[in-house]
This record gives sequence, structure tokens and C-alpha cells, in this order.
Amino acid sequence: MTTPCTCTEGVLVGIGNPLLDISANVEPELLTKYGLEPDGAIMAGKKHMPLYKELMKTYEVEFIAGGSVQNSLRAAQWILNKPKLTTYFGCVGDDDYAKILKDRAEAEGVNVMYQVTEEAPTGTCAVLVTGLHRSLCANLAAAQKFTPDHLAKEECKKAIETAKFFYASGFFVAVSPESIMQLAQHAHDNGHFFIMNLSAPFVAEFYKDQLEKLLPYVDVLFGNTVEWEGFAKQFGVEYTQVREIGLWAARYNKLNVLRKRVIVITQSANPVILVEDGAIEHIIVKKLDKKDIVDTNGAGDAFVGGFLSQMVLGKPYRTCVECGVYTARHVIQHSGCSFTGKSDFKESS
Repeated sequence: MTTPCTCTEGVLVGIGNPLLDISANVEPELLTKYGLEPDGAIMAGKKHMPLYKELMKTYEVEFIAGGSVQNSLRAAQWILNKPKLTTYFGCVGDDDYAKILKDRAEAEGVNVMYQVTEEAPTGTCAVLVTGLHRSLCANLAAAQKFTPDHLAKEECKKAIETAKFFYASGFFVAVSPESIMQLAQHAHDNGHFFIMNLSAPFVAEFYKDQLEKLLPYVDVLFGNTVEWEGFAKQFGVEYTQVREIGLWAARYNKLNVLRKRVIVITQSANPVILVEDGAIEHIIVKKLDKKDIVDTNGAGDAFVGGFLSQMVLGKPYRTCVECGVYTARHVIQHSGCSFTGKSDFKESS
């Protein structure tokens, strides 16, 4: 039996880009045609716009509620099994796609507080699956219309005042760094936790200045190996092993000196690297048989959601990582970032 959740409603706030995933199994040639990498994640440019119609016309597609932060909050809700522990901010269009996203997230317990714009349709993300690899190409559309004044609305202000943990994706740095900074400053001023994800190498490459301003506020920072290597390149970090990047990032300028920064480096099926209090711990990832892997899309989002579910409970960071691994392991046995049955995660003794 899992321990009943004692968290209060709205303990965790997330801000990001709500996107409807358009997922399909495709040939590698389609990636080549659009200049995409097998495990890459990019923002769509003009040349990528025909991709979405081609996917729906040529392949058997699946529509899945997505957006990395929204996925992570859904995952946390699944683990904690108590509604409305999480609140989500993001911008959508005034259309049916937005309704699908909202209905799915609310059904899974997330308190959705979308900003709605009539200037653009709800954002979509092409998820191109080639074997065990997935390439993401996001057309933000309405998602990039988010403005800080949405956070000033009475219901949003109340949600922010209620929360103790705040999570933002690196992807959202490209949309509204001012909104992230507002949440980061609030967390710092009130002694709460501010958490971020590097999200993709292009974030550090094209938005280094904005990331540099946010990093001093960050208590926990996530990223996979490729993202950390991209981060190191932009910040001039010399290293021979990825864990050295983690140690450097943990020591990077931090405003709250009483709380040392925690670094989490995921390495697919290889051990997760946890940097805490200047020490490195490798946490084993129990491997799945290839035949049991359905779709790796959403695994990283699920990992973060599992991690956050234990963090809000005040569990040790090792337990947070173990729950992250458990949640990611569940998700890759399903299509998209989806969950079946009830979580039976148990803290290791």
C-alpha cells in the first residue's frame, strides 16, 4: 500500500507550453527530409510547417495531450493520487484542441489555468517515432502568446500564493522569461522551491542570457546527457565526464546560499547522476526488455513528475529519483505520456 498523500491542494505550480502531440511511427527518411534528429527536440521553423499535414495525411497518427510541464504535472498527480495538488499555467487557442488538452489534464487531477488567445491556434508537437527513438518538432502557436499579466489575475495570484514548489521548463524561456522570473522571485522571497529543466540544447544555445539570469534562483535543475553537454558548451565548462558538468552547475552562483543546488542528470537506461551537497550518487535504472518498450516519448517528463511527487512530500532526493525512474519506466510501456491503473510506487528502505 502506498502512503496516503498529506499535501495540500495547489502545493505545486508549473508553467510551460501546452501542446497537443501528433504522434506517429515513421521512416527515418521523414526526419532527413525535415532536417530532424532521431532524439532531437526543436521549435518548428517555416520549413517544418508542411510536416504536420504530411503526418496526418500519410501516417496513422495519435493525438495525445502534451507539453512537457503539463505532462510532468499529470505524472505527479498519478503518483500522488489526490486531485488538484498541481496548478498549470500556459496559453492555448480558443479551439477544440484546447478543450482536449484541458479535459485530459483536469481528468487526471491537474488544476488548469490556461490563458486563452484568439490570435493563434493551440500549439502542436509532431512526435516522430523511429524504433526506440523519438524526434520532437513543436509548433508553439498559441503557447508563445503567454503574457505575464495572466499571472496577475486574481485566481492565478491565489494559486501562486498557495504553492510551495514552482516548476518551469527551459522551453518556456523562449516564450516568457519574465513570467518565469516572477515565479522564481516569488519562490525566493518566500523560501519556497524553484525548479527548472534544461529541456533541450537549443535553450542554452539561443537563450543563454535569460537562462543565466534564472539560474541563481534554481534549487533543482534537470537535464539529460545531451542537454547538459549543450549547457557546458555555452557556459564554457571544461569536462571529460558529464558528472563534472553537474558539479560545476551545482556550485554556480545561487541566491539562497542556505539551500545548495541539486543537479539531476538522466542518461536513458544508464544510472541517473544525482549531485547533492557536492557529492555524486549514481542511481541504477532497472532496464526493460526491448519488447516491452512501446514509446519513449514522455519518459523525461514522467521522470520529472515522479521526482516532484516525492519532493513535495519532503522525501530524500534519492527517493525522488527512484520515483522518477519508476514513473518513466511505466510511461515507456505505453503510447505517449499516459498512465494506466494506480501507482504502486514504494519508497526503498
